[in-house]
Amino acid sequence: MLTLDLTNAPRWHDLAPGVRAELRPLTTALMVATRSDPVVESLSEDASDEERAVAFAKALAQRAVLAWEGIGDAEGNSINPSPDAVDALLDIWPIFEAFQLTYVSKGLLLEQEKNDSAPSPNGPSTGASDTVKPARKPAKTARRG
Repeated sequence: MLTLDLTNAPRWHDLAPGVRAELRPLTTALMVATRSDPVVESLSEDASDEERAVAFAKALAQRAVLAWEGIGDAEGNSINPSPDAVDALLDIWPIFEAFQLTYVSKGLLLEQEKNDSAPSPNGPSTGASDTVKPARKPAKTARRG
């Protein structure tokens, strides 16, 4: 069963040891706004899937990140989220992966909801019943000579 969170409250997501971000819920409005982002729309038709994924993730994170902990500047001073800081954060591969897995994937796949029922088996014969019975072997008859 799909349960709806009618509060749409932001949630904290762990991105690395000691690093977490408070993110808006992954809503339709947020996804549509991200698709319309000027950077995302300006990608050339020749852009690779990887380039598109990075541009989309950065545009989404810029809209989703409300606050964070464990992130600082070169001198070790805590900094607040900003578009440039969010982009720099997602340029760190493990952070990018964690953002994709803990936020984007779970939102898109409704990961928390699919545990209510067992996965359906798949394949061409799943759920099929035998419709043809094996042929009976003819009875052996004695040979007359």
